[in-house]
Amino acid sequence: MPRKMANRTRPRTRFSQRDQLTGNAKMTAFPVLSALFVVSLVAACTTPAPPLPTVQSVDLGRYYGTWYEIARLPNRFQSMCVSDTQAVYRPDGDVVSVVNQCRTADGTFEQANGLAKVVEGSHGAKLRVSFFRPFYGDYWILELDPDYRWVLIGEPDRQYAWVLARQPQLEDVTLQRLLARASALGFDRQAFVRTPHTRPPE
Repeated sequence: MPRKMANRTRPRTRFSQRDQLTGNAKMTAFPVLSALFVVSLVAACTTPAPPLPTVQSVDLGRYYGTWYEIARLPNRFQSMCVSDTQAVYRPDGDVVSVVNQCRTADGTFEQANGLAKVVEGSHGAKLRVSFFRPFYGDYWILELDPDYRWVLIGEPDRQYAWVLARQPQLEDVTLQRLLARASALGFDRQAFVRTPHTRPPE
């Protein structure tokens, strides 16, 4: 992924919740996911990490919809996000449409549009996501609730990881279990930070 973010010199504007739902939010290249692109560019310069297992398969038809960020490993690409981080996935022909959004410190929202492609042979458990084509990054589903209520996402170098849920809050016992699983897979459990949510689910 290009290390430079999209041009951010345009003045920010506030918009209503209706604007958010109708797609009029200004689009900026913050991501929940676009940080993953860096991994693809630097992997050749780092020591190979142990293999990272994923779930056996994912039913994308059930996976589509809105997911709320519950916790993440900090990354500079989301440094402007202070709350209300979410991602929406929808089918778009033979790819997956990705829309990420978060609230910044001044109350405005940052939004980024991207797409994802399923890795052949992964049965939906591995995707390649792009916000800056032609650059793609890994999006691997490491743990997934049987009812698709929560998910643990990561990538092979263990630099980026997220816990997402269908609701803005996730019971602490489940979160701690997912963080323990992330630790067992080689991620830094102590580095995860919680994401607050200040508005009701859509």
